[in-house]
Amino acid sequence: QVQLVESGGGLVQAGGSLRLSCAASGRTRNWRMGWFRQAPGKEREFVTAIRWSSGNSDYADSVKSRFTISRDNVKNTVYLQMNSLKPEDTAVYYCAAYSGFVGLSHNPYDYDYWGQGTQDTVSS
Repeated sequence: QVQLVESGGGLVQAGGSLRLSCAASGRTRNWRMGWFRQAPGKEREFVTAIRWSSGNSDYADSVKSRFTISRDNVKNTVYLQMNSLKPEDTAVYYCAAYSGFVGLSHNPYDYDYWGQGTQDTVSS
């Protein structure tokens, strides 16, 4: 069983930055860690993901060059650094994980474990 505990986020003005953390319990080898977000009335969408073992990552086009995912193997924590935030980035952000050996999935249904979600609001 894997538990994911998120922290960080909050309210920020457009152009500002936020950092989210996702602390994972248990062994994380071969795990893929992802961040998704869901705005009111919209489907949950892929933001970024990272392969725990290699650090390889992938991003949605809408956040490339603005968001950075990273992981700390000692703390068993994944981070999402969000810069140059826009009002359209406002959403509940979720950390998620699945065990796999090929690629980095953008499909939320491939992820087995989810954090509780954290509300991030970007004001204009």
